[in-house]
Amino acid sequence: MPQQNSAIGLSWAPKVPPLTNGTKNSSDKLPGQTKDSIWRSDNELVDGLYVPPADPRKLNKLLKKNVKDTAGGSWFDMPAPTITPELKKDLEILKLRSAIDPKRHFKRGEKSKTLPKYFQVGTVIEPASEFFSGRLTKKERKATLADELLSDHTFKAYRKRKVQEIEEQHQPGGVDKWKIKGRQTWKRAKQRREKAGH
Repeated sequence: MPQQNSAIGLSWAPKVPPLTNGTKNSSDKLPGQTKDSIWRSDNELVDGLYVPPADPRKLNKLLKKNVKDTAGGSWFDMPAPTITPELKKDLEILKLRSAIDPKRHFKRGEKSKTLPKYFQVGTVIEPASEFFSGRLTKKERKATLADELLSDHTFKAYRKRKVQEIEEQHQPGGVDKWKIKGRQTWKRAKQRREKAGH
């Protein structure tokens, strides 16, 4: 086996494609090189290192991708959180907050049905003066707004009453109301009376 001369120290040179002078038909190209070998895809690495594209359009597109999605400087660069199913439910409940409590009136929000992109979720910490009046006990505290509303007894009673009112409004009147009961319909009641008479 032939012995190779080992150099002392490290020597490394990146395999970067030659730069052109801005002309399309450049004579600097090597005979075996094609356009595909010069322009590398974004995810391709050269000698284990990432080389940004030389095309300004591709470079601007890449820079736009790397910019963090925030609400801007006037909102202290609030990031857009990832929306989980629990967060989605909470946001939908907040949109319908006027239907939750009949005695509270809220300012009408946006009419759009889309969820907000930038928001933050926090925990309200009550002061010591509200220990007996406005504080939630440990049993009342839940992980999400939906769980908290489902465990609230006053909201359950209000919701039940409202559902009954709506069902009574849509319930048919007169003889039609007998059709809903199935076995004990008006027609069958007549048949039962005839059988009992015989």
